[in-house]
Amino acid sequence: MYDDHNREAEGRLVMKLSDGRELPVEMWKTRIVQKINLVPVADRLKAIEEGGYNTFLMKSNVIFLDMLTDSGVNAMSDNQLAAWMNSDDCYAGSMTFYEFEKAVQDVLGLKYVMNVHQGRAAEHLIPKVFSKPGDIVPTNFHFTTTRAHIEILQCTMPEIYKDEAMNTASKYPFKGEMDPEKLNAIIKKNGAKKIAFVRMEATTNLMGGQPFSMANLKEIKEICVKNKIMMVLDGSLMCENAYMIREREKGYENKTVAQIVKEMCSVPDLYYMSGRKNTCVRGGCIATNNEEIFLKIKPWLPVYEGFFTYGGMSQREVGMMAVGIREMVDPDLAGATVRQIKFGIDKLVAAGVPVVTPPGGLGIHVDAGKFLPHVPHNEYPAGALCAALYIASGIRSMERGTVSMDRTPDGVERMSELELCRLACPRRVYSQSQIEYAIDRLTWLHKNKKLIKGLKFTYEPPVLRFFLGKLAPIDNWGEKLAAAYKKEMGPV
Repeated sequence: MYDDHNREAEGRLVMKLSDGRELPVEMWKTRIVQKINLVPVADRLKAIEEGGYNTFLMKSNVIFLDMLTDSGVNAMSDNQLAAWMNSDDCYAGSMTFYEFEKAVQDVLGLKYVMNVHQGRAAEHLIPKVFSKPGDIVPTNFHFTTTRAHIEILQCTMPEIYKDEAMNTASKYPFKGEMDPEKLNAIIKKNGAKKIAFVRMEATTNLMGGQPFSMANLKEIKEICVKNKIMMVLDGSLMCENAYMIREREKGYENKTVAQIVKEMCSVPDLYYMSGRKNTCVRGGCIATNNEEIFLKIKPWLPVYEGFFTYGGMSQREVGMMAVGIREMVDPDLAGATVRQIKFGIDKLVAAGVPVVTPPGGLGIHVDAGKFLPHVPHNEYPAGALCAALYIASGIRSMERGTVSMDRTPDGVERMSELELCRLACPRRVYSQSQIEYAIDRLTWLHKNKKLIKGLKFTYEPPVLRFFLGKLAPIDNWGEKLAAAYKKEMGPV
């Protein structure tokens, strides 16, 4: 008899070939395609210069593989597009919202639900309701917009990860874990009343998409319960975290992704997510089983997002997200990105390219600090590597290092502990041949790394500078890299 769990257990996402190799195989077929274009290296140099050596400021018509992010750029399913057509498109009381509510209740096991227009809307509402100036919000690792919302409210967000988290070349399976001893120390030093809430992120985006274990999540919850502190889970990349729990944590190897997701959601007091990732749709949600918590947030939803039954989303998006909630726990989707990333990481490790290991659940993260050891920290090696990769390949990646760190309120540069060039792997978007191309160009770039130097800001916004900031290459290294590429690899 057909059985999803048994087929998952058989390892259908990774096929063993006759020569002994393993190959991740996509469990879908392509029905609609979008044309992409690879412009010559001379045009790529011009494009990165016009964008101020910031990949965010480039137009998509000069991008070959857009691996900037996995947010809002994932491929939707045929059933999601059907839900778009069948939505109950009305302002209040839409039955499409109640279909979404039922999907959250069924899949996540959470009773009280509200939509928001995207994840950062939840990041805005939750601290606005539950924190006050001077409060502390401990987290396993920050996300850029999350910390911005916290700091705008004059609160602080200490990162209390385990020491192994900063070791990019590691075999530790759960580098996204929160350190319980450090959490206890913060509570003891400041008092539980100063802790607005404890935030866990699944997976830790800026750490290389690294997961935490179920045991760690429950251990942190016990500390929160003991001290009467609310726990909040950012579940934007929760399904990949669940898939890696299934692969790496003893006692979960025979559970389905769906079972692990529901168990994860049963632990925190409050859950929120950006739907732009796991559900492949623009939007987000906040959910809980605690009615008191829910009712504290609910009156503020119409002020900042929209009426309760749409929350800033169109009903068509709500309908597609309802389908996405149900589909995101399918192992073919939850595990596909993890397997694709592992395929790329294994190849790059074999080629001697420094990458974050073990593979995470968001993208291929190149350790720019090790890739460019000759580029000083204050000359932004991760930003330089992202720009160099675009020149050498047409691939748009994202800087996840010091450029992504805003200065302190008194203007001091805040150095990131990790300097990463992230090649995000959107769900069901890129083929194995395209991943192979990215691996090849990174390998070529690593052999020519001495041509890459640092960057300096020419325009620096006061907040979230990685979005709009402009930089320039020190000693015009971009021209030298483009010339070397053209000489060895040709004009394209």
